[in-house]
Amino acid sequence: MAIIRFNNIGIAAISACVPKNIDSNRDLGYLIPEAEIGKTISTIGIEEKRIADADVCASDLCFEAAQKLLFDNDIDPASIDALIFVSQTPDYIQPATAPILQHRLGLPKTTLSFDVNLACSGYVYGLSIAYSFASQNGIGRVLLLVGETMSKIVSQYDKVSKPLFGDAGTATLIEKGDYGEAAFSLHSDGSGADIMMVPYGGFRNPSCEEGLKMVEDAAGNRRTGEHFRMKGMDVFNFGMRVEPKDIKFLLTETGLDVSQVDLLIYHQANRFMTEFYTRKLKMSPDKTPYCLGQFGNTSSASIPLTIVTQLKDGYPEREHVILSGFGAGLSWGSAMLDLRKCAISELIEY
Repeated sequence: MAIIRFNNIGIAAISACVPKNIDSNRDLGYLIPEAEIGKTISTIGIEEKRIADADVCASDLCFEAAQKLLFDNDIDPASIDALIFVSQTPDYIQPATAPILQHRLGLPKTTLSFDVNLACSGYVYGLSIAYSFASQNGIGRVLLLVGETMSKIVSQYDKVSKPLFGDAGTATLIEKGDYGEAAFSLHSDGSGADIMMVPYGGFRNPSCEEGLKMVEDAAGNRRTGEHFRMKGMDVFNFGMRVEPKDIKFLLTETGLDVSQVDLLIYHQANRFMTEFYTRKLKMSPDKTPYCLGQFGNTSSASIPLTIVTQLKDGYPEREHVILSGFGAGLSWGSAMLDLRKCAISELIEY
């Protein structure tokens, strides 16, 4: 397994934006028997999510987060050399969303910009790309925008996914500085592509009458072919197989013991799953912050959203921080970095 290392590149600032609309899992009586709602919430750890309006895209949430970050940290837009947009829910199939955001934010035309289509590992992968660009002589600052509006592709009648997913947009500023060493461990396994996917609406299976039919499966879930679908137990087994192993590998490569880790910030997938991983790693649960209960699984945006909502006024020890994401692809990755110099903005609502 390969590991990517960087020196004196780090995160200068992070911000996040969520929709104002609150969607409570207590209101899922039409989908889940009332007697089981409490148990479902307790198991997944999600009380409510934020849901974007029909005309609000992931890019809009990221735009608001980016403006907040630039204003709070007195960043001249002209100083941004690269913009990376990570999302599975872009504005269009064509063109890429990143150049649109470059224009909306008033960044110079010299800014390189591109999209990355990744799911729950997207923030860790995106950071590794941003660090790579920031390490070059011609690049000073990289703006990483990571957001999702998963609510737009999840069926309201899907008992597996409906209780889980919320919407959010985030902005992260990466630059050169006295940030010490950062290390990334990145992996993929396309043999599990069907575990989490939207089967229709792309170019392998284009939009068609068949793909738009609402179909009920044996468990009573109703979806079209253009809705997200997930095999829950396969996802759990995948995470159990790769997550603790990857984090242990990262610790070995960085020469740290689990006791030296200040924080372990998981992709906010499902509390039952991640708490299981924490026990397996023999990590103190006090070192694993969550925003899952209020915002649900926001896919690639969940790690920076957790940082903004939980680290703004808490968890002062931030020298050795592990970020770990895993999801569709299949893809997964972990990073060890220092967040002591990271400025965190107040969460904003849109």
